[in-house]
This record gives sequence, structure tokens and C-alpha cells, in this order.
Amino acid sequence: MPATRTARERARAELTQEIKDEARRQLGEVGAHGLSLRAVARELGMVSSALYRYFPSRDKLLTDLIVDAYDAVGEVAEAATGDSPRERWLAIWRVTREWARAHPHEYALIYGSPIPGYVAPQDTIAPAGRVALALVGVAVSAELSPADGEVAPELREQAETLTKTLGVEAGAETVARLIMAWTQLIGAISFDLFGQYVGSVDPADAFFEYTAGAMADLVGIKDS
Repeated sequence: MPATRTARERARAELTQEIKDEARRQLGEVGAHGLSLRAVARELGMVSSALYRYFPSRDKLLTDLIVDAYDAVGEVAEAATGDSPRERWLAIWRVTREWARAHPHEYALIYGSPIPGYVAPQDTIAPAGRVALALVGVAVSAELSPADGEVAPELREQAETLTKTLGVEAGAETVARLIMAWTQLIGAISFDLFGQYVGSVDPADAFFEYTAGAMADLVGIKDS
């Protein structure tokens, strides 16, 4: 049975959450590049030195926000359900897009332009892979159609290394197609969210559904 947190621990957790909530609000106003601990402290009525006890640097605050965002979108992707592998695949695409539309500034934080001067630490790697691994999980559970064609030796080596790292069994051709599909998912959402489809397929609902299905076909996930 977990130990009960002390009043001091609860107060610290609550204030940590308030700091992150205010930082997320400011992301919508100034973007990640303009986020400052002083501005966050000022809005919360704190002196900067007090906030530094919670987040010793802007980069530490950014890392926590990035991990939170990756975990949030990863959680909805992992929770997506369907009556067949293909339906679950489509559901993952839909809920990921819905999350991005509901949290555009957090999406931009993790999938937008790199933040000048910020280097993501190891802490962000596992959360960053959750959406991709949800797609991999669907493919592993499905009876895939055979992948056509050959991949270049360098890509084959990369794919084989990746399968060992992930602990999954999949051929290099399938892994390459999964990477293509994951890239297409993020790209399609980014084009939609950042207005790149205006004047072509706007609104992009039908095109997004078509893309999700086309990527399922590419990976080899059959209709139920």
C-alpha cells in the first residue's frame, strides 16, 4: 500500500502543477522559444527564486511540459479501440488528431519547430515513442499482407536494429512502412493544424481518413 503523502508533499505537487499549467497557458501566447521562468513566476505572484526551487531552469520546465504532452497523446493513442486491427489503426489516427486539435500549443511543442538552445534529454525518448509503438502494436497483432519490394542495405540494418530495440518481430520492409506511416500521421496532422491544407483539402477530414486507410494498406493491415 503506497505511503500517504505529507501535507508538504501535497502542497509541492499542487504548486508544481500550477506552474506547469501557467507555463502551458503562456505557450499559447509566446511559444516555447519565449517561455520564461520569470514571466511564469510573475503571473503566479511568486518571486523567481521561489520558482527555481521547483524548476531550476527553463529547460527543466520545458522537459516536464514535453514529457507531459508526449504522455498525454500517447495515452489516448494506446486507449484507442476497434473491432479489428484495421479499425484500431484508424482509431489511433483519429484520436491522435483529435488530441492535437484540442491541444495545439502542446502539439506544436513536441512536433513543431525545434526550440533554439534546447537539447532534449533522455527522459523524453520513451514518452516520445508511445504513439508510434501503439501503431506497431496494431501491426504486430494483425495478419499482415506480404510487403512487396526490397529496402536498401542501410535501411535494412537500421530496421533490424530497431526491431531488436523494441523487442518486436517484423521484417525490415514492414518496419520501413511503419516508419512511413508514423511520419505520415504526424505530417498530416501538422499540415491540418498549421493551415497547410487551406485552399486544397480544407476541411481535411475526408483526406485524413483516406490517408489513414492508405497507410494501413501500405503496412499490410487488411480489412476486417
